[in-house]
Amino acid sequence: RLEHNVALLRGLEALRVEGLPLLVGVSRKRMIGEITGRAVEDRLAGSLAAALVAVGFGADVVRVHDVAETVDALRIRNALSSANARAL
Repeated sequence: RLEHNVALLRGLEALRVEGLPLLVGVSRKRMIGEITGRAVEDRLAGSLAAALVAVGFGADVVRVHDVAETVDALRIRNALSSANARAL
C-alpha cells in the first residue's frame, strides 16, 4: 500500500542496523505509478526522485534499473548538497 511505502521511506533511519548498509529498491515500483499515474516504462523521473529521497533519508545503496541516470542524479545531489556546495 502506498501509505506503508511512504512511511517506510520516511522512517529509514529506524531500520538501520549498525555496521550494515541500508539498501532500498524503489525503481519503477507501483508506488511511483500510484503517485504519478505513469506506466512502468514511463517511471524514470519518479524513480530518480525516489532514489534521491531514499538516499536523503539514509539509504546507503539504491537498487535501480537505470544506473547511469541514477548515478548522474546522485552526483548532482552530492555536488549541490550544503556540505559540498562551498567546494564548487
